[in-house]
Amino acid sequence: MDFIDTLINTVSLLGFGKTGWGLYLLAAAGMTIAVTLAAIVIGAIVGSFVAWAKLSSNLIARAAGNAYTVVLRGTPELLIIYMVFFGKVVDAVGNTLQYLGLGDGTIINNFLAGALGVGLISAAYQAEVFRGAFTAIAKGEIEAARAIGMPRLLRFRRIIVPQILRFAIPGLGNVWQLSVKDSALISITGLVEIMNAANKAVGSTKQSFLFYTVGACLYLVLTSLSNQVFNAGERHVAKSFRRPVGM
Repeated sequence: MDFIDTLINTVSLLGFGKTGWGLYLLAAAGMTIAVTLAAIVIGAIVGSFVAWAKLSSNLIARAAGNAYTVVLRGTPELLIIYMVFFGKVVDAVGNTLQYLGLGDGTIINNFLAGALGVGLISAAYQAEVFRGAFTAIAKGEIEAARAIGMPRLLRFRRIIVPQILRFAIPGLGNVWQLSVKDSALISITGLVEIMNAANKAVGSTKQSFLFYTVGACLYLVLTSLSNQVFNAGERHVAKSFRRPVGM
């Protein structure tokens, strides 16, 4: 009977009724995905410029790019999020959007702080992925495009970007996994993502093992599904590149 009572209580706690935490945890998982997606986009934009700086022939730009990756990868993630969260830039953006009637300023600030903090961390790793992908491109292809007079922008769009995507997708998959796990740190901003939701459920029910286990399972589901997405993307991109005859 004790086992049956425990099972019924567990189902009730994880259910979608008035006493269950199921919907709350699913909404928190959605917030985790939203923050991670925003962070990846921010990281891709910033990381692209950092990678360009690291590959530049300009000593100052190269030094700045190297400094960014060293500092951001060598500093604790939580410290970066604290610095962003307590900064005034995020507050100004959130307050401006609230003034324009585009949402609650507090929620916007918390989301921006989390996404920007994780995004800046992600940028340091994405920069290395992009840099490595660029150096993997066969130089003969770029030289051949120059030889036939292909404009720089067209060369970038038709040769460089597809090749970088081809080589970068596996590394970007790893960066995504890191960003999903780093998103747990944004609970300090007050944003209700998986970790924050699990903490609130534990505080209310005192069922720490149950809800932390559920939180861990949600992270595992997200990372497992995202692995499938990146693997499918890698296969799709690889179709555009045929192997030479005889290989």
